[in-house]
Amino acid sequence: MQSENAGAAGAELMVYFIDDDRHILQSVGQTLELEGLQVETFLSAEEALRNLQTDWPGVLVSDINMPGMDGLQLMQALQKVDSELPVILVTGHGDISTAVSAMREGAYDFIEKPFSNERLLDTIRRAMDKRRLTLENRDLRRELQEQNAPGPRILGRTPAIQRLRRVLQQVMNTPADILLFGETGVGKELVARYLHEHSNRREHNFVAINCGAVPENLIESELFGHEAGAFTGADKRRIGKFEHANGGTLFLDEIESMPLSLQVKILRVLEERKVERLGSNTLIPLDLRVIAATKISLKEMADKGEFRSDLYYRLNTVAVEIPSLQDRLEDVPLLFEHFALVAAARYQQEIVPLKPEQRHRLLTHNWPGNVRELRNLAERYVIMGEECSFDMEHMLGEPEIQSRRTLTEKVELYEQTLIREALAAHQGSIKDTLVALGLPRKTLYDKMKKYGISRQDFRESE
Repeated sequence: MQSENAGAAGAELMVYFIDDDRHILQSVGQTLELEGLQVETFLSAEEALRNLQTDWPGVLVSDINMPGMDGLQLMQALQKVDSELPVILVTGHGDISTAVSAMREGAYDFIEKPFSNERLLDTIRRAMDKRRLTLENRDLRRELQEQNAPGPRILGRTPAIQRLRRVLQQVMNTPADILLFGETGVGKELVARYLHEHSNRREHNFVAINCGAVPENLIESELFGHEAGAFTGADKRRIGKFEHANGGTLFLDEIESMPLSLQVKILRVLEERKVERLGSNTLIPLDLRVIAATKISLKEMADKGEFRSDLYYRLNTVAVEIPSLQDRLEDVPLLFEHFALVAAARYQQEIVPLKPEQRHRLLTHNWPGNVRELRNLAERYVIMGEECSFDMEHMLGEPEIQSRRTLTEKVELYEQTLIREALAAHQGSIKDTLVALGLPRKTLYDKMKKYGISRQDFRESE
């Protein structure tokens, strides 16, 4: 029962209802579904337990008296899996003292038979609120630990970037090679460095080579190294990138540019985990992880005969797609602020607050250059201040590609960004945010629910 649901706070919460009486099971299940709740029913505690794990997004309702494992035994077993999972016990009149004792031992609440639908629903919804807050706090603690750790950071709060962080966490210390896919400028080398610096290989070398930037007649020597006299001009021994990365990580950027003639040799090294310098007959054992990166589909290249299919399948053991900035526009203000702060420290400049129209441009631009383009703009803004142009299309020398977002989507994006900024400015205070935005309390809560915004994020982060 390992943790498989990091980031579950954002998922729709569920209800597991357990009772050995089929009629009660069916009746309660239908009642909860009619109320719009996502519910699964089980005739035994053992069956439900097999479906539960740490960070499971939901609450559990169980009868106490059942054959086999009873409700109390189920609760005790669940406390070993997730001690903060809300368990609601259903009890007969004669078991009230037992239920009270169970609450002292960690049960969330108990309901006495016969119970009203209103009583059941009220208890479940209160338990869901508690569970949601617990999962949000766990997610936030994980994020803070990652962001405070030394080394590269992957910033952002959007679902796309949260999914990326979860995937990287899962593969962090596995020995498998990894293939990164993403558009130009999304930060493939940053992700590779993040994997290395947060893994158990961090004490060894991170070695990067851009396969498209090294001349074809030199790349073999760069990767494998050579002995003195191996070829004309090789006057001394050279350690190649594979050997230099031994114990650590080798990052092969733009792997699609690797010459076909060299790909078979790369495949052999990956499969045998041994390298042979040019001009040598000695095999050198390797213990390293290889991370390859590409901006185009290697599968399509392989189908056309432009990339070896066996090397593609060898590299594709673990494939990680890095979202473009267009797919995480909500993160743009956060990233811009981060890059501006870094630039301000480097150039010893003050940061001029953004004007509303400048912020609007950040949120509506398509960012064809992705994070690299955004970082360059932030640096220009720090250096030039109010004189910095936010007319990105003019600077690119080409008309803007039409946004894939509709007008409604753009308005919603801008609206949720303003709400997040107001909450951040007031450390999660709903009262101060209401005043700043001029909204009624119910309207603010409705919009926060719509956009999946929790004030706890801003209180904790502060």
